[in-house]
Amino acid sequence: METQQPKTYTEAIAEVEKILARFADSSLDVDTLAAEVKRATELIAWCTGRLAKAEREVNDVLNDTTDTQ
Repeated sequence: METQQPKTYTEAIAEVEKILARFADSSLDVDTLAAEVKRATELIAWCTGRLAKAEREVNDVLNDTTDTQ
């Protein structure tokens, strides 16, 4: 089963929060624990990449603005 990539950062964070909530209330069973940890790890990596991309884009805009002044 292939997991779907999130469409947005907000969607990814919401899914991570749902996984964390299931951890917190102990509603995860042993059979799904590894899969949930893997999914959370994938989502966190995706979010980290999205944040890095956003930072690069903002820096590019700021540098372009500074260069034109």
